[in-house]
Amino acid sequence: MALADPTRVAIVARLAGGDATVKELTEPFALTQQAISRHLKVLEEAGLVSRRKAAQARPASLEVDRLVEVLAWVDARRREWVDRHNRLERHLRRLAGGAQAEPGFGGAEHSRRRPGAEHPRRLGGERR
Repeated sequence: MALADPTRVAIVARLAGGDATVKELTEPFALTQQAISRHLKVLEEAGLVSRRKAAQARPASLEVDRLVEVLAWVDARRREWVDRHNRLERHLRRLAGGAQAEPGFGGAEHSRRRPGAEHPRRLGGERR
């Protein structure tokens, strides 16, 4: 969930351009250095960012290898959902075209209502 926050995504994008201190990361945001530090801590705990000591500063660095792993995982999920969406779209087109539904997609064999029974909402009754 480290990348669920838009501020953390922006921090990762900024660090993709090179290391930065908390002060440098604070500049584009209307946030305090403490707030940016908390965001960095979340990113560190997720393994996406590391910090090192350089004199008195602790610049943050993007952990590219870890980010590549995250992107690969996201891409796999994206392909999975695109495939599901495409199958649903094909099924809906078949239904709209009058073709019989495929088994397992809510066809007649899955209906629990008696033939000819109207849906309660279609009868104008209130749903309880």
